[in-house]
Amino acid sequence: MSPSLPPTRPVVLGQNQYGKAENRVVRITRDGDTHHIKDLNVSVALSGDMDEVHYSGSNASVLPTDTTKNTVYAFAKQYGIESAEQFGIHLARHFVTSQEPIHRARIRIEEYAWERIETSDADAQFIGADEIKHSFVRKGQEIRTAQITFDGESWEVVTGLKDLTVMNSTNSEFWGYVKDKYTTLKEAYDRILATQVHARWRYNWTSDEERMPDWEKSYAQARKHLLQAFAETYSLSLQQTLYQMGSRMINSRSEIDEVRLSLPNKHHFLVDLEPFGLKNDNEVYFAADRLYGLIEATVLRDGVEPRIPVDLTNL
Repeated sequence: MSPSLPPTRPVVLGQNQYGKAENRVVRITRDGDTHHIKDLNVSVALSGDMDEVHYSGSNASVLPTDTTKNTVYAFAKQYGIESAEQFGIHLARHFVTSQEPIHRARIRIEEYAWERIETSDADAQFIGADEIKHSFVRKGQEIRTAQITFDGESWEVVTGLKDLTVMNSTNSEFWGYVKDKYTTLKEAYDRILATQVHARWRYNWTSDEERMPDWEKSYAQARKHLLQAFAETYSLSLQQTLYQMGSRMINSRSEIDEVRLSLPNKHHFLVDLEPFGLKNDNEVYFAADRLYGLIEATVLRDGVEPRIPVDLTNL
């Protein structure tokens, strides 16, 4: 007698979205002879009444991803790019309000900064060098990020940065930690503290009825407070520094309620120079890029519920 099979259960569609990823758009604004650059990588994800396209293949409710790509470039012309956040808000509002089946739009943006190349002095031998205002060099400090989500009623804006490498060459210690039979690390009372900052912060602006933040000013100020807190904290642990960075931002910027920080500890080890008859007085280090300690945490305004995903790679 063959064993009875378990009863079959219906299969249903879960969360789904679609869109065009990584649309690179460069917008040049010409103010006479002075030019300005905004360089963005824009990804669009749309969701809503999309069950039928998955069940039967009917595209009756589907706005082609090629159309979303075209919209990005058209909006860059029509509206310009005041900021990554403002550009994402224009796009998200358009997709949700212009297409009935679309109930939610999520716009992810990376911004690549450029700075103007300093040309020769006015009295230099190169004629016209002082008039050149259209040459730029790509800044390599960090990549700015933004994620804008709109469901037709409320907004969520999460801004951030990644790959911002910072270092304190002193004012950092690490000692008094738990030790067991596998512990070989020596306590440090004067060490290099270096990390590559990955940060996301969430704004408390959620409605068109509220006053919108000045996105460009807010980003610049938030970045400044992150860096100042890193520099001004006498660190007994990277965790302590992380908390000070997040706290400084929230205490200084009323428009920000939540900060998620991921700080890989970029270890610098003193090189043993004794075999060469030399004393290494905290001067020569080996910089290790693998492996590294990874310190992560969320810092919140009191009474606020966390909304930024713990895994930043899935943001």
